[in-house]
Amino acid sequence: MPRKQTLVHRAMARAEAAITGDMTVDQKADALEDALSDELDVMIVPPGALAHPQFPVPPDEFPKGHVQMHSEPRLPKMPEKPTLIDFFKLRWAPASHVLQSAALARRNGYGDRIVIACLLHDVSVHGLIRTDHGYWTAQLVEPYVHAEVAFAIRYHQALRFFPDPDAGYEYPANYLKWFGQDYVPPDYIQRDYEYAKAHKWYMSARQVTLNDLYAFDPAANPKIEDFEDVIAGEFRQPEEGLGFDQSPVAHMWRTMIWPNNFL
Repeated sequence: MPRKQTLVHRAMARAEAAITGDMTVDQKADALEDALSDELDVMIVPPGALAHPQFPVPPDEFPKGHVQMHSEPRLPKMPEKPTLIDFFKLRWAPASHVLQSAALARRNGYGDRIVIACLLHDVSVHGLIRTDHGYWTAQLVEPYVHAEVAFAIRYHQALRFFPDPDAGYEYPANYLKWFGQDYVPPDYIQRDYEYAKAHKWYMSARQVTLNDLYAFDPAANPKIEDFEDVIAGEFRQPEEGLGFDQSPVAHMWRTMIWPNNFL
């Protein structure tokens, strides 16, 4: 069986194990996309790179009865003033899917603004939260990127459910298989699709979907260092470090630095 086909079958099995009967179809879609991304990481990266637990330390492991606060021995230590690249290396690695998405956008000739949107579009899945990942990721990066980038990230989540043949985006065949012919996205997804479709930055969000759907290639292995120039030009790194700049989203970055704090 071809390697890419094996990846899809393994991802489908992983997603089926994670999907529960009370999940909405949109949540199931997130689970399926996440399963593809996770399976891709497993195929590319040695198992040791995947050992980033996201659960509290059991009480019997607390040293001298102390609770876990501002340290996690099972995670790499973050620098005092973390940069975006630090998060890619120490919290989101291997992040193969978003790296592939950005590399694909670059090969397709898109400008740096679309490349950075593709590089960031799913990062909340890697380090913070999976549900409504487009909205969470857009909020996470909004203070540090151009408004067009945040828009593209936020609305790619809704646009992925709606084909645009003129732009070259077809409804994913796997969605038909997974969700059925009669699936109708929830009202908020339809509302946001209509809003985005009429917006001047519609094509920016659409370009993220174009470079998202086809960026699951187990043979590709781009590195975050490949995008240092794009990050330098398109991401406003706070001098204090991400998580410590008193922005409205600093707490979200700190949550990824110290994911297992007791309080």
